[in-house]
Amino acid sequence: MICALLATMFATANAGVKGDVNGDGKVDISDVNAVINAVLGKVEVTPAADVTGDNQVDISDVNYVINVMLGKITPKTFETIEDVEQAIDGCAEAMMKQYLVTQGFSGEGGIMMFYGNYPGQDFYVDAQGWAPLINHQYYEITSSKYNYYPWYYYYGLIDSANRVILHYDEPEGNEAKKQFLKAQALTFRAYAYTMLSQLYCERWVDTNAGAASGLKLRLDESTADLPVSTLAETYAQIYNDLDEAIALFEQCGLSHPSELFYYVCLPDIEVAYAVYARAALVKNDWANAAKYARLARNNHPLMTNEKLLDDGFCMANTEWIWGGYRTYNLYYYSYHAYIGYNSPSSAVRIYPKCVSRELFEQIPTTDVRRQWWLDPTGYDYNTSNGLASSSSELAVATHEAKPDLPSNSRVYAYMQWKVRTIDDPGLGDLCIFRSSDMLLVEAEAECMMGNYSKAQSALVALNKTSGRDPQYTCTKTGTELLNEIKLYRRIELWGEGSDWFDLKRWKQPLVRHTYEDGGNFLSNFAITINPNEKNNWTFVIPSPEDLPQE
Repeated sequence: MICALLATMFATANAGVKGDVNGDGKVDISDVNAVINAVLGKVEVTPAADVTGDNQVDISDVNYVINVMLGKITPKTFETIEDVEQAIDGCAEAMMKQYLVTQGFSGEGGIMMFYGNYPGQDFYVDAQGWAPLINHQYYEITSSKYNYYPWYYYYGLIDSANRVILHYDEPEGNEAKKQFLKAQALTFRAYAYTMLSQLYCERWVDTNAGAASGLKLRLDESTADLPVSTLAETYAQIYNDLDEAIALFEQCGLSHPSELFYYVCLPDIEVAYAVYARAALVKNDWANAAKYARLARNNHPLMTNEKLLDDGFCMANTEWIWGGYRTYNLYYYSYHAYIGYNSPSSAVRIYPKCVSRELFEQIPTTDVRRQWWLDPTGYDYNTSNGLASSSSELAVATHEAKPDLPSNSRVYAYMQWKVRTIDDPGLGDLCIFRSSDMLLVEAEAECMMGNYSKAQSALVALNKTSGRDPQYTCTKTGTELLNEIKLYRRIELWGEGSDWFDLKRWKQPLVRHTYEDGGNFLSNFAITINPNEKNNWTFVIPSPEDLPQE
């Protein structure tokens, strides 16, 4: 099972079983020999060999491992509360690191880019080599990294969360702090299962109220393979985790300092609310979706238009509920190195990311969000792919208007300005949940329950009250209102990884057009994929044999 393969990858030095020096998941004579060889200088000394924690490797460490092997000592996973905190930090770091020695597989950013954006309807990139991903070719190819990466990544996160959930209470000390840490771990686990369910399970409306196959619910540290639970059982577990997490957050009374945006990467009660809202939305549980979306956004006012058009999607701000804190170690592998318009990476300079022409043309001229993209009106460019030649008026004007755009960057019609980097090549915070998302969840849920005035109010708050479109009004009801909500979800969350996920749960076909037919996609991307095609847009669960043996 994947959890066994990833047990050491996410663990800190203090998070594994003491005595398991070689990291094979058990303590036996091979670990004794490993410590002896370290004492004798025959092998390089590693932190794992210092099992007594006295900053040296000697006979006391050999004796400790022998006693663990003989059952005379039962080692703790966590000796101190600080050890548990380190494990939670490891979960956050796991969402912002590289995987499978593959560029772009950058934790959560890789999911957003390759599974939410590229195969969507509103995200265009002139990259022929990505056609298999863009055109939904990997659902049933379990030997492909693009099939098993999410499984590999999220079950590793689940494995790390399980370690905290099972052992958080081992250290002596502040009970409230321990409750807070367990609540964080439960939130990580619930989020991972929610994301996995959207990728590897059929859409809820096709499952006979969850009777179809769900996920393998790994809730402990066992390594044997598990049967697949039903989707109803999967969501019951997600809800149970979040109910317990919220109760623990409430009981402990702890929270993060609101002014320190580093903590955006660590769950608190509002993150648990947001995960609950997302899970309920996917499950068509409209009452809970609306309830928890409201709770999640309460303390997160929408960002100003100034932020919206500047650094609102590379630096955490008050609107953000949860995200990944900026890290320097991803370089060209990060989400921002694949989309940030000012990045020097070839993935951006040569292949800038663009909005679909059809979506752009639906945005009112009074809406400041039109400024997220390059409007080519009045200029000449190659309509087959959107490229403006380097000497064209459009390219010259664009480089003059955007001095932070690298001088050797190509210019495409409808290229994006929404996301930029803080620093080269792809430094930036990664937004997972923000209040605008929650307002749209609330609007959709209220609309589906027939509460049209509440849905209209949520749209007005997002669009008019925020100042994004001072002329916005909404009096629509029924299907027209639902379509309005879907439109603004496509506009507001463009590039943030929602495109494919929303189309799947809405059970809507993906439809792309060439320029001649009103769009701006390359001819081999201009296709229609119906909801019942391509294995119902569901990735086949990889077998243990498909997964990398690390």
